[in-house]
Formats: sequence, C-alpha cells, structure tokens
Amino acid sequence: MSSSYKGNDIFGSGPHRFSMEPVGLFVATKSAINAFPTPGSIALGLLELEVVVTGRLIADTDADLWDLRDAITDLAIFPTDPGDLEDHHARVWTEMTLHRFETADRVDRGRRVSIAYVARFRQFEDDVTP
Repeated sequence: MSSSYKGNDIFGSGPHRFSMEPVGLFVATKSAINAFPTPGSIALGLLELEVVVTGRLIADTDADLWDLRDAITDLAIFPTDPGDLEDHHARVWTEMTLHRFETADRVDRGRRVSIAYVARFRQFEDDVTP
C-alpha cells in the first residue's frame, strides 16, 4: 500500500515519514487574554488535528523535480475540498487539507536530483476553501 493524498501518490518518488503534531487542548494564560495580569489558565478548545509529512522528492532531471514540486504546491495553493491522507501503513486521516508545503533551500545533485520537503495537513474545524 502506498502513501497518498486524495488518491494521488505525491510522496512516492522518495523516502518519507508521517508524524502527528500534539493533540489536546489549546490553553492560554488568563493574562494573555486579559489586559490585566490574572493568575491561571483557560482552555480555549481542542487543537485541530495536524499531520506532518517529511521526505525527499527524487527525480532524474531538474525539470522532473519541478514537476513533482508543482504537483504538491498546486494542492497547497489551490485547496479544494479536504481529502483522505493515507500513510504507507494503511493509516488514514479523513477530511485533511494540505495547508503548507516547504522545500529545502537547495537541490542535491548526483546521479539523480532531490530536495527535502515538509508538507503540513490539517483537519480544519471550519471550511477554509476560498
């Protein structure tokens, strides 16, 4: 079983791994919310689910590498409906939106070209599509 987002194999060109950001309550100090120093904290609600995929895109040419980058970038810049995010061990997160995609500052060159990346997916509580 391969990793995918909305059924698209956008991670498969190279190694990648999935991790989850912290889950639980979003907590703020009362003094951060109030203009006057007040002791204590307040729970403002649950943190939204966020899954982070880190990996490396690998291609034969620079043009092919740009095609791989553009395929992921388009999903982040033009989000449509949320979709299923599936890791390579059959774990599925539903209703996820790719909200951020970052690549490393350089392309590594050898027999093939590659670049490291971080893709962040969030399960938004409210619709964020433009």
